[in-house]
Order: sequence, then C-alpha cells, then structure tokens
Amino acid sequence: MKGNEKRRIISIIVAACNIEKYVSRCLDSLLAQSYPYVEIILVDDGSVDHTGDICDCYAERDGRIKVIHQENRGLSGARNSGLRLARGEYIGFVDGDDWIEAGMYEAMLEACEDNGAEMAICAYREVGGQNEKGRFSGERYLLDKEDALDAYVCDDRSFHIYNSVWSKLFHRSLIDKMEFAEGRKSEDIIYTTKAMLNMSRCVFLDIPYYNYMVNREDSIMKSGLEERRFHDEIPFWKEQIQCFKDAGFLGLSQKAEFYFYRRMLFYYMDFRDRKMTGAAQELIRLLREEKERIRVIYRSEFVKTGDRVRMRLFSVCPQAYYLTGRTYEQLVVPLRQKLCSKNKTEAGKK
Repeated sequence: MKGNEKRRIISIIVAACNIEKYVSRCLDSLLAQSYPYVEIILVDDGSVDHTGDICDCYAERDGRIKVIHQENRGLSGARNSGLRLARGEYIGFVDGDDWIEAGMYEAMLEACEDNGAEMAICAYREVGGQNEKGRFSGERYLLDKEDALDAYVCDDRSFHIYNSVWSKLFHRSLIDKMEFAEGRKSEDIIYTTKAMLNMSRCVFLDIPYYNYMVNREDSIMKSGLEERRFHDEIPFWKEQIQCFKDAGFLGLSQKAEFYFYRRMLFYYMDFRDRKMTGAAQELIRLLREEKERIRVIYRSEFVKTGDRVRMRLFSVCPQAYYLTGRTYEQLVVPLRQKLCSKNKTEAGKK
C-alpha cells in the first residue's frame, strides 16, 4: 500500500479483566505492529488486580493508547464500551490474554484494500492447544459472500472461519450500530454471523497471525460449561439459523440447522465424558422435542450417510450411541492412523 492508504486508522479494542500476568505481552504485541496508524482502546472491565494500573502505564508511554475503566460488565460490555469510543475506519478485537504477530493488521488491511473486501480473516495458533504446530499454507484467498458463509457454517478446514471476532478485521460499515449481547457468553456467534451477512466479500489469510491462549485455568471459557451451552450457545446457534432465513439464504439456513444438530451430538458426548448426567439428559430431551424437524433436515442431500446413521442410533438409544462412539475412537481411529502411517512409510521407500 502506498500514500494515503496507509493512513487509514484501525481501532483495536482490547477487553481486559484480571489478567495482570498476560496483559503486558498483549500490549507489547500491539505496539510492535508494523502498521503504525492504530488506536488501541483498552477496556479495564472492573479488574481487582493490577490490570488497570498496567493499562495506565502503557497509555502514558504511547499516545495511541486510550484506557477506559468501568465496573465489570463482562466481555460484551467491555467491547461495546470500546466500540463507542472507536474512530477507526477498520475495527479489530484482541483478547487481553492473547497476543498477535507484528505484521497482522498491516497484512489484513492490505488484503482488504487490494481486493475491495470489507473483512479480512486470519488463521490462528492455539497456544497450548491442538493446532499449536498446525500447517498453514501462507496463502490468501478471496471469497465472495456466499462462499464465505458456506465455509463458515460448514466449518470448512480449507478456510477456517471461526466465530471469534479476534481473528478478523472489520470495515466499520459492516458493524456500524451493532453491539454485542451483554450478559451472555459466546456472543461472537451471532456478531460474526450478522457482520458476514452485511459484507460482499472477504479475504482469508492462511497465516497464523493471532496467538490464542487455551487451557488457562482462570479463563471464562472454562467456567459454567452447562449454563454457557444451554443459556448462550444453543440460543445463539438457533438465532443464526433464523438470521439466514431472514436474509433469504434458505439453503444455508438448512445447512446451519444440520450443523447445529451435529454439534448437539458432540455436546452430548462431551457431557457424558465429563459425567454431567443432568446436562446430557437435558440434551436428549431437547433433541427428542425436535425429532420431526431433525428427520426433515437429515433427508437433505448434503447430509452424509454416516451422519444419518449416527443420528438414527442416537434417536433410538443415546447410551448405545455413546458407547459406539467411544469404542470407535479407542479402537478404529488408532488403527486407521497406524495403517495410514504405514502406507506413507512404504510409499516413501519406493
């Protein structure tokens, strides 16, 4: 990018609550960005440790940093406060316990400007998680609205468009007057959905610019699993389905519904593994109430035979579904991996 294009301001909103151990690393990564025209809005969301003091110290060092101190309103409330203060043409979000690579926002802005896209999405690395050493192509891909939405709903691993807003750079026009749902968790599900419905195209950068901390013991994502899933996630997934219907994407709405039910089977297995018997029974009740709709959706041509079999088994006997699933993972999956590794070794010797 050349000339005035480099003067487009990016507002980066950082929510911070009781993360004194991590926030300096996050802020150092923001100040190290190769793109200098940023404003960094730190929202100290009612911290009772030294998080707010650390934010103030950084603001004294760099005039691009603004700090908001407020009573605790949760992640959504913190982000909403930041949005009201933001003046950038582009908006980004970073969680205060994560950090980003130095070229992240320059690369994402350039991708938007070069391709006339209103959103850029980057890959991310799970620090302490399964894809910490994942493979990334280093390529960028331009997707129109329908292709991007389909990849988003179907969790296409070629273009991993995750719900979280922190892996994205939004043109302000996409999210103007949009707020996060306060008092709820997993709010990114519907926020990202609505932003994507507003766009015409986006760019996916298969480069892990964002470093996402997983398995942090005091993380909000590790607390209240049952409440979060039933009170927040399930209603948001259902709202997403309705959003697609309202926007006229009926086929996509059906796919979203299928992936909702598929996700519910995963929730059931997870609840059983965690010995959360009450939650597992509640999920059985929920799916049985929707059995007629499930039958309709599972007749769709995009539903694979294996998924039909799994849902049918669950509908007849959830216990048998659970035992079959765990037996498959313990016996069949390792055997397939062993055979695959053997075939690769033999092929390499030829």
